[in-house]
Amino acid sequence: MFNKTIAAISTAYGKGGVAIIRISGDEALLVAKKMLRLKSDNIEPRRAYYCEILSDNEVIDDGILTYFKGPNSFTGEDVCEICCHGGIYVTRAVLQSAYASGAQPATAGEFTRRAYINGKLTLSRAEAIGSVIDAKTDAQMRLSSSQARGILSSKIEKIRQSILNSISHAYATIDYPDEDIEPAEREQMSECLDLVISSLEELKKSYRAGRAVSEGIKTAIIGKPNAGKSSVYNMLLGQEAAIVTDIAGTTRDVIESTLSLGGVTLNIADTAGIHDTQDKVEKIGIERAKARASEAELLLCVFDSSQRESDEDEYIIECASGKSAIAIINKSDKASQFSREFEDKLLSKFSHVVSVSAKNCEGAGELGDIVSKMYDLGDINLSSDAVISNARAFSSVSLALEKALDAKEALLLGQTPDIICFALENALCELDMIDGRGASEEIVNAIFSRFCVGK
Repeated sequence: MFNKTIAAISTAYGKGGVAIIRISGDEALLVAKKMLRLKSDNIEPRRAYYCEILSDNEVIDDGILTYFKGPNSFTGEDVCEICCHGGIYVTRAVLQSAYASGAQPATAGEFTRRAYINGKLTLSRAEAIGSVIDAKTDAQMRLSSSQARGILSSKIEKIRQSILNSISHAYATIDYPDEDIEPAEREQMSECLDLVISSLEELKKSYRAGRAVSEGIKTAIIGKPNAGKSSVYNMLLGQEAAIVTDIAGTTRDVIESTLSLGGVTLNIADTAGIHDTQDKVEKIGIERAKARASEAELLLCVFDSSQRESDEDEYIIECASGKSAIAIINKSDKASQFSREFEDKLLSKFSHVVSVSAKNCEGAGELGDIVSKMYDLGDINLSSDAVISNARAFSSVSLALEKALDAKEALLLGQTPDIICFALENALCELDMIDGRGASEEIVNAIFSRFCVGK
């Protein structure tokens, strides 16, 4: 399907112990033999061979050649991997030697794209490989790894087979238009559709957790000055990233980072304390804090329990109205000065309230448990459950569910088999989009354009 042999550096760019140059295509072994000095011309697949690496017939490095005969390779084509020393210059020189020997530069994600086109990977598995590489947290790595291993693809395939079974039952009667579907067959189709619907509903529900892990939740820490917002930020991040002092208004701008809390990826911002001020610089910081609070999907509202509640605290409660928010009662290591009425108000206005001592790093575990439950991670095993983690798959699953429900309704209303089949075939088309059977070239190009060169 591909008429050129490609090459690229497949290890991270930089200085290291070793680097790997990957060559894929019909002439992969021919290219390798041109650029290497080997003790034998008889190269067997899946064996490692010591070699000297040449450039203009001059030895520039020594390394190891491993040959994979297609279709038993990652790309499904003949593949050679040359392991050399990991210096920046020497790695480039080895790659240039591959080009000089007949290979052409690989484009971003071209090796994985060839694996997909050659049937070695489904689109969702190929997409997950990119996510494994980009993973920044343990939860992201476990979720991406499970998808790369095909857990989601297997689930989708089981649902497809159930839909196909229902279609086959319906089509069995289409040749006899004067006859209705037998009651027993209707019952069997109904049970099959119930299984399809419940499976699709389960997948659709998993998106909340999948998105929280893979894409992250836009989060803002807000509160009045000196409530301990920056201390909470540092506690969650596990390092002194924000300046903390006893002086109110220390934070005047937005400080951002990405962290994992309870398995959820938080794209978190520490903001300036919200209050009335005449300081021009501080006013700018407060306006930015209000803007981040408005944009955030999750608010961490910090209250200083060592001080009596104030109008600024009341404003923070108003900011949280109608949003996913957690009330963090900070400075639990000191005696609380809150009135009973204010404590009751926090409990009534927030679904989740947690006491912490950010200074002593106490309470982060409980906060993590709350966040995990809020985004349904407690019900999901990221390493073994099928989870939807991107908007493309979520849209397809949602539409497939709608069509499956239409088919079930048509069956219950006694509609003709062709109407039932029409709804089921539409459901099937939507599911096929997830693993690439019906995906447009534009979607495929967009997915692989996000990959690095060499993968």
